[in-house]
Amino acid sequence: MRCWAILVAAGRGERANLPINKVFYPINGRSALERSVQRLWQSGCFEGITLVISREDEAEYARLIRRTGPLPLVAKLAFGGETRQQSVLNGLLALPEGIDLVAIHDAARAFVPLEVIQKAVADAERFGSGVASTWLVDTVKFVDEENRALSTPRRAQMRAVQTPQVFRFSSILNAHRQAVLDGFSATDDAALLEHYGEPVHLSVTREGMANKKLTTLEDFQAMEKQLAGSLRIGHGFDAHRLVPERGLYLGGILIPHNKGLLGHSDGDVALHALMDALLGAAGLGDIGRIFPDDDPDTLGIRSTLLLEQVRERLYEAGMHTVNVDLTLVAQAPKLSPHMDGMRDAIAGLLHLDTSRVNIKATTTEHMGYVGRGEGISAYAVAMIGG
Repeated sequence: MRCWAILVAAGRGERANLPINKVFYPINGRSALERSVQRLWQSGCFEGITLVISREDEAEYARLIRRTGPLPLVAKLAFGGETRQQSVLNGLLALPEGIDLVAIHDAARAFVPLEVIQKAVADAERFGSGVASTWLVDTVKFVDEENRALSTPRRAQMRAVQTPQVFRFSSILNAHRQAVLDGFSATDDAALLEHYGEPVHLSVTREGMANKKLTTLEDFQAMEKQLAGSLRIGHGFDAHRLVPERGLYLGGILIPHNKGLLGHSDGDVALHALMDALLGAAGLGDIGRIFPDDDPDTLGIRSTLLLEQVRERLYEAGMHTVNVDLTLVAQAPKLSPHMDGMRDAIAGLLHLDTSRVNIKATTTEHMGYVGRGEGISAYAVAMIGG
């Protein structure tokens, strides 16, 4: 069945008390919006994503895309309404034709486990709906206006409802349209179907306990502390010989010089060291194993293209680059005039802010192969996170 996702990110998130909409706020280097898109993409359940944002956040979203490039699967953009219900309807109306199932997910649930997504979609295929939910662990009380307990419902018959909520596209669209005509509003999309007499299947998993919604500043602070334990560090080194009649590619840019670096690819030692640092941190081997020097497909290839592949391998493994630090060792040419260009290139390739890329250059005071102008070497340290 054809399944599409609507990612709702049009709220203001005022309870988080952050300087920008909470879904754009970085958590260990990556926003909730980016993380939510990644989870939907990694689940393997969707043909595409319609992202619903506020018109007030257009500039913020444009800044994000300039840094990251297009977000995976995000193929359509819709704008939010005065309420979440209106925002979801706008997203539904922006979907392509021929969709069978639609998953509606809040971008603030940025760490939804893949199992939760996959089970909700599978249940929707079977039952017509699959609403992510989990068991309650606390006893619930009905109370009066003065907070006096009136009764205690049976906890075994209650569930805490989350997103994604997956429905037959025609059913949820009709429910939303009818709600507009009736002036009816509900706290979630499942409640709309319930109101109009449609059965709603709850998709319950124990993994749902991890599907927390980021709401307050304390939620963000707690998640940053939790993610700090998943940070990893890698180190990389590379060196190449300088030879005539080759362009000097270094740090992702072409630098004027009378010699270039010899290699199977373009010989960019800075990017080679950086790739090894990233792969090492992720436990994914090294560039020699991933891009062997006897592969005809990579003969003469720009190392920028290889770094993009490494970035995608990290992304597929659920990891991203937090920051990088490189040291370039060259007697000539003088590299200081090219530092900003290299930083910009690497930041763009890794979808980082330039403040998270540092490059230093030094010489060996005419000692050794570098000092004699025979080659250039590079050292890299990279931190990655989940």
